[in-house]
Amino acid sequence: MATTGLSGHEMYCLDKVGYKAGNIAIGNSVYSLGLINSIGSGVRAVVGGEISQITKLIEDGRESAYDRLVKEAESHGANGVTGVDSSLVDHGTNIEFLSIGSSLHGNGEFFTTSADGQELYCQIDAGYTPKQFVFGNVAYSIGITRGIIGGLKTLARGEIKEYSNIFNQTRNLALSRIVDSAKKTGNVNAVVGIETTILPVSTSGYHEMLMVGTASHNPALGSDIVTSDLTCQEMWNLTKMGYAPMRLLLGTSVYSLGFVGGVTSFLKSFARGEINELTTLIYDAREEALAIINKEAEEIGADEVVGVKTCIFQLGSGLIEFLAVGTAVKKMPGMVTKSAELIPQAIIQDKDTFIDTADQSFGVDLNSSGR
Repeated sequence: MATTGLSGHEMYCLDKVGYKAGNIAIGNSVYSLGLINSIGSGVRAVVGGEISQITKLIEDGRESAYDRLVKEAESHGANGVTGVDSSLVDHGTNIEFLSIGSSLHGNGEFFTTSADGQELYCQIDAGYTPKQFVFGNVAYSIGITRGIIGGLKTLARGEIKEYSNIFNQTRNLALSRIVDSAKKTGNVNAVVGIETTILPVSTSGYHEMLMVGTASHNPALGSDIVTSDLTCQEMWNLTKMGYAPMRLLLGTSVYSLGFVGGVTSFLKSFARGEINELTTLIYDAREEALAIINKEAEEIGADEVVGVKTCIFQLGSGLIEFLAVGTAVKKMPGMVTKSAELIPQAIIQDKDTFIDTADQSFGVDLNSSGR
């Protein structure tokens, strides 16, 4: 008998590629928040940018939890683990690094993947053999000094390069590290299904940018590692059309409305109609972020940038950040799917059957959209 986190749709899909459900596998590691907050990062916090000591501590905690998950799955005689997650759980004075996944029984080498059962089916059918769950992270602070510079520049309207630079650097650091993690796996030429999350680290004003995905191998690709944040269902469709992913692209721009523009828009908010200052500001920020990813796509010879997602964040003090994320793709010979059509069970969305409207004050929210 197996106690699994897989849904009926996932079990159906995995059965099609030769895997049966096994037990849930769990790994965890608990650290003291006092340890995290006491790390000698004061100088880095003043200057702004990555706080390497905290990045390393969080990386160690996540790796410890993942290693314990793997050992538990192997003790169950599993051949793989699907739906692997790497999350942080706040326990007041302590923080828990938690990895959870569902063991699989089948043939072949042992593997781990961030993909759920439906996504894993799509990956395999699109020609991507999963190897290992991988992640890349960076802990960072905007910094007091950069904050002062940015504060002075908010008196003028336009982009605040100091903020734009720090956000672009941290995002690309996380991407480079997930690629480095994949390289250590060996016989890998793709990291697919990348999911990006920005998390607060305790109450110290630090943030972590985390990317998780699956290091994989596709014989139709070259030796260089490609990266993609397309859903596995999207990737299957593009493979069917002959496209291969090239690189996950990220572009961010931070703009200030400026003191004059802020006063003007405030006064105009009392009257009905368009606030031109805000319209043009947000338009300029959007264009700058998109220009960053378009420029990089052209440099690597991409045919298209697909799955572009855009977000606007209010940073306070009249500052906004505009983030654009997408995957550069190119038509390549040999990109074919194993099946002529994607089965319906691979795209059906599971319905929540446990609804809890109570305040979540401890542990993990059962209704969270994450795995």
